[in-house]
Amino acid sequence: MNYGWLSVLPPILAIILSLLTGEVLLSLFLAILIGATIVSGNPLSGFTSTLNKYIVSSLTDEWNISILIFCLSIGGLIGLLSKNGGTKGIANLIVSKAKGNKSTLFMTWLLGVLIFFDDYANSLIVGNTMRSIIDKKKIAREKLAYIVDSTAAPVSSIALISTWVGFETGLIRDSLVKLGLDLNPYKLFIETIPYRFYSLLALAFVLIIIATGKDFGPMLKAEKRTKLTGKLYDDNANPIVSDEVSTLVSSDIEGKWYNAVIPILSVIIITIIGLYINGGGLKGATIQEAFGNADASVVLLWSSFGGTIIAALMSLAQRLLSLKEIMESWVTGVKSMTIAGLILVLAWSLGGVNDDLGTAKFIVGLAKGNLPPSLLPLLMFILPCLVAFSTGSSWGANTIVMPLAIPLAVEIGGTYLLVPVVGAVLTGAVFGDHCSPVSDTTIMSSMASACDHIAHVKTQLPYALTVAVVSIIVGFIPAGLGLNPFISLVLGGGLLMGFLYKFGKKVDNSTVDNSSKI
Repeated sequence: MNYGWLSVLPPILAIILSLLTGEVLLSLFLAILIGATIVSGNPLSGFTSTLNKYIVSSLTDEWNISILIFCLSIGGLIGLLSKNGGTKGIANLIVSKAKGNKSTLFMTWLLGVLIFFDDYANSLIVGNTMRSIIDKKKIAREKLAYIVDSTAAPVSSIALISTWVGFETGLIRDSLVKLGLDLNPYKLFIETIPYRFYSLLALAFVLIIIATGKDFGPMLKAEKRTKLTGKLYDDNANPIVSDEVSTLVSSDIEGKWYNAVIPILSVIIITIIGLYINGGGLKGATIQEAFGNADASVVLLWSSFGGTIIAALMSLAQRLLSLKEIMESWVTGVKSMTIAGLILVLAWSLGGVNDDLGTAKFIVGLAKGNLPPSLLPLLMFILPCLVAFSTGSSWGANTIVMPLAIPLAVEIGGTYLLVPVVGAVLTGAVFGDHCSPVSDTTIMSSMASACDHIAHVKTQLPYALTVAVVSIIVGFIPAGLGLNPFISLVLGGGLLMGFLYKFGKKVDNSTVDNSSKI
């Protein structure tokens, strides 16, 4: 059944209600209820299917439940690392190296870039690791959430080896095979990286903001609040992760950095090795093939529980904690992720409603029609952006748009448009996902940063839109005309820097000690 414009009502309702009320859980539930009512035809069936069909189904999906348990277990790990003094130790170490805000923020950005193999792991590890350090430097939680979000999907989506590679190259390969084109999908994937203008410029913009110390819009207001009043978030904010984990830090335990670094490194190492093994690396698959074939949800479970076991053994071996204290701190950490877990479940449930309504297909259908070849990269940037923003899924947007984009590129402009068009689709989905309040990665960034989710969306949106507009002006439009992408990237970086110098402002540092030191 074709639901037409009704298909976009639930995601739009979820977004508007979230922004207006600040109640993400209620907004998502009402959006699911409205969507289920549209599908079923009456409110009573809509109510029952909301619970039975959509919410329960989201919890029976193997990927979803694995990611949910991963999030909870990472919370438990952070609770344990807080209790055994590990987070205090790493905070003291970084604070001793980072003399001011700029170096602290740069280390946050660098850590986000280094954890390139998975966007979920990236968000949760970077946010939870750096949060206490950021707090000590009187930096707004919104700024941390922005950096975490901007170094998650933008990094993982362009990394040569990550959980995204197999998905992206698989989509490319399917379309190439259907068209009878004898092209290497992984080679094409690599060739598109310079055309991922939004992803690359988003990473650059974070660095520019850090280097200049300037902000604008809601982020500037948030930074002023924190630096001048010491408030990490607004009085009426609702961080989607409980701060009760911070109460676990004991002054009786000496903070040792390796009690946090070793378990966190073990999470990273187990993930990388696990992806290789799970993807068939021991059976002859190349590294790229193994990472592409691996079930990341399963591997992330291995790594989170592996890191927890290592942290527990280290705590016992050093007689820092008893077995009872280990379990209590782990459970406290898990409990701190409860609200975030509920939001994830409802976001996935809304995705199920969108699938039944054909939301993504309807949006794609609106974009079809006669189009000049030079504007195809621009369209294929905007289209997945709209789909991802509405549905909260960059992978879903790629799945819907890529089978349309590659044939259109070949038909309208020949193979010369293939690379910029594929790059536009992949980065457009990241942009839409980056802006959407119903996106799981956006939610995870808020969660890991203990930031009010709507505050994160409101402060990040102007920055993301700025990068997107610059990407369009110097990137996707010129790409359709054949301009070298590296020239576009240089121009884009310069334009972003000029924009920030013109419209950005620094918080008056006269009232804040050491805020300008590097």
